[in-house]
Amino acid sequence: MRIYDLAMTHLLDADDFFIHRIQAGCAETGLNFFLVEPLWVGGFLENLRAGTLGCRVLLNMHSDHHRPEDVYHRLVGLAAERGTRVIDPPDLALAAFDKARLHPRLIEAGIHVPPTVIVSREQAGHFKLSPAQASMLGSPFVIKPNMGYGRRGVVLDATSEADVWRSVVAWDNSHYLLQRKIVPRDFSGRPAYFRVYHVFGEVLVCWWNCFTDEYRRLAPGDVEDSTLETLRKMVLRVAALTGMNFFSSEIAVDESNNFVVIDYVNDQCHMLTQSANPRIGVPDEVVAGIASILVAAAKRLASA
Repeated sequence: MRIYDLAMTHLLDADDFFIHRIQAGCAETGLNFFLVEPLWVGGFLENLRAGTLGCRVLLNMHSDHHRPEDVYHRLVGLAAERGTRVIDPPDLALAAFDKARLHPRLIEAGIHVPPTVIVSREQAGHFKLSPAQASMLGSPFVIKPNMGYGRRGVVLDATSEADVWRSVVAWDNSHYLLQRKIVPRDFSGRPAYFRVYHVFGEVLVCWWNCFTDEYRRLAPGDVEDSTLETLRKMVLRVAALTGMNFFSSEIAVDESNNFVVIDYVNDQCHMLTQSANPRIGVPDEVVAGIASILVAAAKRLASA
């Protein structure tokens, strides 16, 4: 039986930089590594099912939570059933990925999120906002599918409950979140909007421009230490609530200086580097740092 210390599902939204960093880190720390590319995923799954192959740790960078038939989804589920340490376990990842399920838990935990009305798919054709709900949401407001990602099905300019159908047509899900549109304040010419990564208890923060998708590393003195500490504490609270080890959150600071978690938990993080795509890529140093932390975590998990 062939056993890999670390296997990783292939990234769709990345260049080779992250993969090479993971490979190099494994070589340096004595872990044997397998990249489960689309060409190999069927065979990998069948050998895992037959018991002729196994892996101690699986880093899931590509599976569709909303598609049970997806081959990577099936691979991750089977690996977890066979005792592989999955980053992150599919039951935890699915619960955190579902915005409609996570939203009330965040509120209960005292984590500041946008004012929201949750509508089921069945309600979408006849739901009417009450005057109080309409006032709470304002106009325009945002609509998101509960299992969406990559802005699929997101409506940024909704003005009534009729706009729910725009989201349904684009991304058919079980629930939809109608949310007040949070406008970030200005921090020295930049929107106060951040992509905050949580990687096994370590926190990395980037500027993320919600209008252009552009990332920037935080330079010393860009923001006050208290702002960084607030961002760090917020994402650590989300991690503690969900049990997730590797994810990112989007956090904005509004005109009233409230820190608001806009996009709660993004697992299978976008790892396209800035050197490969300067317009939407993540700073290379951040990607390298994340890869290093993940390899160190895999080393601990594989030997546990």
